[in-house]
Amino acid sequence: MHIGPYQLKNNLIVAPMAGVTDRPFRQLCKRFGAGHAVSEMITADQSLRAHKKSINRANFAGELAPISAQIAGSDPAQLAEAARYQVANGAQIIDINMGCPVKKVCNKLAGSALLQDETLVGQILDAVVAAVAPDNIPVTLKTRLGFANGAENILRVAERAQAAGIAALAIHGRTREDMYNGNARYALIREVKRSLNIPVIANGDIDSPRKAAQVLHDTGADAIMIGRAAQGRPWIFREIAHFLATGEELPPPEVIEIRDVLLQHLDDLYAFYGEYSGCRIARKHIAWYTKGLAGSNEFRQAMYAEESTAGQAQMTRQFFDQLLAYGERLQYQPATPADSAAAALLSAADARHPQ
Repeated sequence: MHIGPYQLKNNLIVAPMAGVTDRPFRQLCKRFGAGHAVSEMITADQSLRAHKKSINRANFAGELAPISAQIAGSDPAQLAEAARYQVANGAQIIDINMGCPVKKVCNKLAGSALLQDETLVGQILDAVVAAVAPDNIPVTLKTRLGFANGAENILRVAERAQAAGIAALAIHGRTREDMYNGNARYALIREVKRSLNIPVIANGDIDSPRKAAQVLHDTGADAIMIGRAAQGRPWIFREIAHFLATGEELPPPEVIEIRDVLLQHLDDLYAFYGEYSGCRIARKHIAWYTKGLAGSNEFRQAMYAEESTAGQAQMTRQFFDQLLAYGERLQYQPATPADSAAAALLSAADARHPQ
């Protein structure tokens, strides 16, 4: 698959997720076989550019090419300027966010709220594409089926995107009204693919190799985009790539590999964010990696209270060493309701606090 002049090594893409797809996570997923990754959304508001969170989100140092920066906002001129700024910052692809469903983004008429105003959608697409055209930078769009159920307008938005010069279109199979509830719907993605000449990327509920193959078949999409299923499971890209190539499923990773991957991920997070933020941001990742492992709920409750990166890493290593001592080998065991609730609460708490 190509995005503009860039040929991706495969058709597996890491979805942009606020508070998750930072540089350490993108690099990790690429090491496990993702062909491409899109940054967290970076606000187009110039007044917030110097904030630590914005600086971290726009840190692409040492990242494997092509580098894709997602920008978010509602003002065409501001988004155009933000696109030029990120290109100067090292971005090789600009992605426009018209898919985020969260309230604080939609209340600013950004993200998926833009789908309510197709005229504004067109103005934004035209402005951003024109802004980076002199540098031959491709622009992609991430969006949803529409804003409200019964008012899905993705076919019109997709045709307008292609007319504006968008290089690839990623579609989450829900409306903004759906948030992340219910099941993703793929029929409209199939219709969009049939109506466009540009690459179409299917997104939503792709959580296994077999589901990946099914979605590619059912939609005819050129690629798939994986988000929540990669949280604490970056090897899902390895698993999907193997299944698509061979029709065979890989066995789940053993505990010793999970331990090694997680500890390296923690080291990368600590180095990237520093002591205070690194410790706190790492908590949700640890929760995701350990979900379903024997004794993980008790471990997490103790881990959440640890305030230092050294202590957090030591506790994590000790937890896995205990599993190995008892002969625990595979990751997948039945997750308890407490496991899922704890991870959800932790992720929500992290979103309320600046990084």
